[in-house]
Amino acid sequence: MTVLTPRRLDARGLACPMPILKTARAIAEMEPGELLEVLATDPGSIRDFDAWSRTTGHELIERTQEAGVYRFLLRRK
Repeated sequence: MTVLTPRRLDARGLACPMPILKTARAIAEMEPGELLEVLATDPGSIRDFDAWSRTTGHELIERTQEAGVYRFLLRRK
């Protein structure tokens, strides 16, 4: 069994729409099934990542928050 290590995108300190734009650029360079971990500090990113994953078809596997940092784990479709 192959364990996929997620790529990481640090979008902390960036305001909307930059976390989503950087995520879209990063995920476009990935292969289907690869994982991307995104770190963000913009509270609006929760709503943005929910909507973005629905409209693009990329799977939002996990969403967590700790100490003001939002962590999103996405799987490229």
